[in-house]
Amino acid sequence: ERPFHCPDCSKAFRMKFSLITHLRIHSGARPYECPECGKSFAQSSTLTAHLRTHTGERPYECAECGEGFRTSSELTIHQRKHTGERPFECVECGNSYRTRSHLNRH
Repeated sequence: ERPFHCPDCSKAFRMKFSLITHLRIHSGARPYECPECGKSFAQSSTLTAHLRTHTGERPYECAECGEGFRTSSELTIHQRKHTGERPFECVECGNSYRTRSHLNRH
């Protein structure tokens, strides 16, 4: 069940916190600011990942090749290179992609 509904679009959420975070998309609010460069973010987790661009930290390591990544989602996408997984398929032509953004760009 998803009892928390966005008043601006059709999305619904299980947790109130998720709705509050989502509402920042519509308001443009970016309350989390990088102390190094001043760039701001809508989510604290995005700031945390961004801070790693300044420190060089890459705590998520690929077990297959040893390459490091700033976020677990970057690692997941990378691992699809090794597995060949392409879970995002175009309904019009059948081409598949490793990421939703690649599908959308197609």
